[in-house]
Amino acid sequence: MPWNVKDTMSLREEFVSLASEQTLSFSELCRRFNISRQTGYKWLQRHAAHGPEGLSDRSRRPHESPTRSPDAIVALVLELRREHGWGGRKIQRRLRDLGHAQVPAPATITEILRRHGLLDEQERAQRQHWQRFEHEYPNSLWQMDFKGDFPTLEAGRCSALTVLDDHSRFNVVLAACARTTTQVVQGELERAFRCYGLPSRINTDNGAPWGSPSAPGQLTELAVWLIRLGIHVSYSRPYHPQTNGKDERFHRSLKAEVLQRHAFTTHAHVQQQLERWRHVYNNERPHEALAMATPLSRYRPSPRSMPSTLSEPQYSATDEVLQVNSNGLVRFRGRALRLSIALKGLRVAARPTDDEDGVIEFWFAHHRVARLDLNQPAP
Repeated sequence: MPWNVKDTMSLREEFVSLASEQTLSFSELCRRFNISRQTGYKWLQRHAAHGPEGLSDRSRRPHESPTRSPDAIVALVLELRREHGWGGRKIQRRLRDLGHAQVPAPATITEILRRHGLLDEQERAQRQHWQRFEHEYPNSLWQMDFKGDFPTLEAGRCSALTVLDDHSRFNVVLAACARTTTQVVQGELERAFRCYGLPSRINTDNGAPWGSPSAPGQLTELAVWLIRLGIHVSYSRPYHPQTNGKDERFHRSLKAEVLQRHAFTTHAHVQQQLERWRHVYNNERPHEALAMATPLSRYRPSPRSMPSTLSEPQYSATDEVLQVNSNGLVRFRGRALRLSIALKGLRVAARPTDDEDGVIEFWFAHHRVARLDLNQPAP
């Protein structure tokens, strides 16, 4: 992906962090970030010599000074609260990460916030702590949804496309979208795949464009594309948003720390603020579910690279391979079975089940698309 003025610092820090893990070869990582090996080595050397400040194109004020007083720490606490809306634990961890000595305890920071009228007691009382299942490795599961929509002053309504890695809470995609179409989502995902590689699975709700509200269970064009890339697709149970709970929680933070703090003029203005906050969220903001670590410290790129072309599904010699017609139908044993219009022209496999006589399952690549019980009379 090209490095532009808006997100250069964030991408440089991501590059340095991911390079240090050595999950991918250095050449492959440089290719995904669209930079030369020479440029990649330059940022590694600058970071080794000067830390995060070495990645900036301009000089920055040092994070601490021996002449700083407790009043200066209080000022930093208030500044972090006003800028991000964080509580005592996050502020304490961030101050430590910045290298400050004699950082107050979280309870002391909370008292500072209360003293200065920056603590919403009602909000604190309503906070709930959830224990959620977490996948063991990065890229085992990505959660995807839209946070929207919300108004802009000059360009109509906007929706934020969000994709979150389940293991690390690393935000993979955060994009301001004027439309919520297949083409828009696919374009954003393709950029993410080229940079971070392919996940094993993506989970969404049942809404468009990834789900089919009018025909539940039928694959959409976007789902077919993901399956052809070798990605497993799953859907939350209807009316159970907690299935995508980490992304839902991400939306709460996005709303509190960005959407409620700004009046946006255009979609470009929204994107600018989203990119600024994405850098803070991934690189700076301590995450309580990660023992106050940052998402970037837990994330690793996927070793599965984005392919240049889509391959056709391969089936076994014992499968009966059928072609889906232009209406999304296949004919099997004299019966017409509707699969999905998104599968038109593609091949699927009819495969008997091992434990149910007369029951046939229909598969597109690794995804089961339908079941047919030949023991039941045809409709």
